[in-house]
Amino acid sequence: MYLPTKIFFTKGVGRNKEYLTSFELALRDAHIQMCNLVTVSSIYPVNCKRIPLKEGLKEIQPGQIIHAVMARNSTNEPNRMIAASIGVALPADKKLYGYLSEHHPNGQTANVSGEYAEDLAATMLATTLGVEFDPDKDWNEREEVFKMSGKIVRSFNITQSAKGHKKGLWTTVIAAAILLP
Repeated sequence: MYLPTKIFFTKGVGRNKEYLTSFELALRDAHIQMCNLVTVSSIYPVNCKRIPLKEGLKEIQPGQIIHAVMARNSTNEPNRMIAASIGVALPADKKLYGYLSEHHPNGQTANVSGEYAEDLAATMLATTLGVEFDPDKDWNEREEVFKMSGKIVRSFNITQSAKGHKKGLWTTVIAAAILLP
């Protein structure tokens, strides 16, 4: 059984005339280009310790298969705003799992995209934990309810946004949660 014990977060942006190369450059900017990434769904493992990017990179060898939750977006439309966000919600009870969410919108700023991803993760966790809330309230109001319930201890996001290159080069943004053994 493989259960990640460490997690780190990273983000990047890349631009190139080729779509695939813009993705590679975004991976380079995020410092994870040397990995074989396997995307997984959105569970923050029980007892998984968040570590800094530099510490996490020391544990990776080139070619290693790495599990990741990743948001990715690309455009070749000049000045088109794109974003990629990972939202995170952690339960107060460390024996329970948390949630990660991916969001990859067009036309949203980093702040709007990040808050949306954070809201998605917190809402998924809240429904799992049985926290009662009004889904029609805005994120700030729901966030207060979630945290006041005592069941959700923390939420945050990591987001990369960019405008499409003015001359139509491919622009790719990524945000990723990297899970390590």
